[in-house]
Amino acid sequence: MHELLHGHCDARFTQVADALGAAIESGEEVGASLAIDVDGELVVDVWGGHADAAGTTPWAKDTIVNGWSSTKTVTALAGLMMIDRGLIQPTTRVADVWPEFGANGKGDIEFRHFLSHTSGVSAWDQPVTVEDVLDWEKSTSMLAAQAPWWEPGTASGYHALNYGHLIGEVVRRLTGSSLKQFVADEIAGPLGADFQIGARPEDHGRIAEIIIPEDPFEGIPPMQEWSEQMLKTFTGPAPDPNVANSAEWRAADIGAANGHTNARALAKILSVVSLGGARDGVTLLQPETIEKIFDVQSDGPDLVLAGHNIKFGLGFGLPSPETIPYIPDEKICFWGGWGGSWESMNPDRRTTIAYVMNKMGPGIEGSERTNRYFTLIYDALG
Repeated sequence: MHELLHGHCDARFTQVADALGAAIESGEEVGASLAIDVDGELVVDVWGGHADAAGTTPWAKDTIVNGWSSTKTVTALAGLMMIDRGLIQPTTRVADVWPEFGANGKGDIEFRHFLSHTSGVSAWDQPVTVEDVLDWEKSTSMLAAQAPWWEPGTASGYHALNYGHLIGEVVRRLTGSSLKQFVADEIAGPLGADFQIGARPEDHGRIAEIIIPEDPFEGIPPMQEWSEQMLKTFTGPAPDPNVANSAEWRAADIGAANGHTNARALAKILSVVSLGGARDGVTLLQPETIEKIFDVQSDGPDLVLAGHNIKFGLGFGLPSPETIPYIPDEKICFWGGWGGSWESMNPDRRTTIAYVMNKMGPGIEGSERTNRYFTLIYDALG
């Protein structure tokens, strides 16, 4: 294993660890963690580099980082748990549990449309500010009042920042708990996993600084080429990655983007999907609910992600080799976060993989680093 890394790594994954260590050594990475769980055993748990841009604070075993859209993997799990508990069905109309949401032509939007980014409500109507998004009551009321931007169910359009607001309000209506509290009480807590939506003030000292590249939008087409839905989603409100380092962001409930965690914790939580629904005596899903993930909800050009072909199941992406070449075309579900973090669940292999970092890389679906690590991982898995 590379000398700059800490933790442990099974011999068959040495090339993966060496690639991560080399990226830290070259400065391509600043700090990162990577974990692979096979059949309930953590066969790779490595971390290294620094938690800050200045290079003064080592990335430690318990360092956590804002995972951006990797948060959506846990939010989707919470949504699937609502289905598993019989509180709602994928085809239940959202307005049946959140009546206000039925306004303005949204009466027939189903819960599965939230989980698969096909609701037609991929962001907020303008004017909208970051402060609005951080205010749960205001932001969910705004979403309930607006009209969809395309016919629900006909195409995906990535719900970049509001995925957790939509699913979370359904969770709140069904259970009485906020999404943040539900995840703490029903997922992270029982599993003993170091994951939280937002971050408690007492944990701020171990959060890695999000480091923004010179052009975080490199690889994204120029704005004049954006679709109407892409323009509205990414300007409502316009994303500023620096917000992740603010106390206000850490205090909020943003189930699309402000989960704070590390690779070890994500691998533990998401291994529930790979292992048939249970982990360490904690059952979150039944096997039949896991099978629903692989029911294709949409497969075609995503209206928000620069027209890239994305296949969505119920709550997660499904293999799209032409768009995401480092995910094999087999029974796998996955998603990742802005800058390159990535998680994949492989039920046929009983394997779960997670990678998070603090220095963001360019790209829409992962980054060059994501591609490199996951290609090596799947080569090693054979």
